[in-house]
Amino acid sequence: MSKNVRIGDIEIGPGRPLTLIAGPCALESLDLALTVGAAVDDLCRRLHIPFIFKSSYLKDNRTSPGSYAGPGLEDGLGMLRAVKERLGVPVLSDVHERSEIAPACDVLDVLQIPAFLCRQTRLVRDAARTGKPINVKKGQFMAPDDMVRAASKATGEGNANVMLTERGTSFGYHDLVVDMRGIATMQDAGYPVVFDATHSVQRPGGAEGVSGGSPEFVPLLTRAAVAAGCDALFIETHVDPSVALSDARSMVPLESLESIVESALIVGDAIGRPRGRAE
Repeated sequence: MSKNVRIGDIEIGPGRPLTLIAGPCALESLDLALTVGAAVDDLCRRLHIPFIFKSSYLKDNRTSPGSYAGPGLEDGLGMLRAVKERLGVPVLSDVHERSEIAPACDVLDVLQIPAFLCRQTRLVRDAARTGKPINVKKGQFMAPDDMVRAASKATGEGNANVMLTERGTSFGYHDLVVDMRGIATMQDAGYPVVFDATHSVQRPGGAEGVSGGSPEFVPLLTRAAVAAGCDALFIETHVDPSVALSDARSMVPLESLESIVESALIVGDAIGRPRGRAE
């Protein structure tokens, strides 16, 4: 049985409401961040579920050297601070290097360890020492039971607020597959599990120098993950994914998010997952 993680007034884990972690893949502008954040916050209020805003100030894992990498640490954290203060919601973003942790810690409510860095011992340990909640994304190359070691690097520093995220496993060269058994495996190890619905439908490097994707499968995988018992959903969304500067081929259009989340919550209702949001 996993232990619950606290992020301000939000509690993520067994017996708690499904939390939505959502926002554009990468920060493009403050206007876009506020537009998406406000719309998702309104949706979550109407559906009575907690919301954490997510967007990356830096995308360090890019397919091509010319791909958009975000506004950078200083400008990006400034945007995230504005979202946090204006909308009154917690914010989450990736940290890639140990030097980023201190400034990021001043703004972020959750420090996220990217999938390709989940085995970086000093990065995970230094992030955990801040006392901030940590979300460690499972590497595409990692078995679910092996994530126990990655998580223990954080808990070994005295930080019990650790979540793990399922985001698919490499299948061949340009595809990912999601094994829903991994959700139970990581929960049985003692951690709440987030399901990353949009990165799970990526086709890494499979679209002429950028990552492709099959976003039409996001609703199906989201419902399946909730049925399997995930504790939170991670969905990247954009007003118009076709013009997004990062992960354009896997993000969900903002106008489609409501139906995806509503159908997931219906599944959650069927398995006894409560709803509720602290205001």
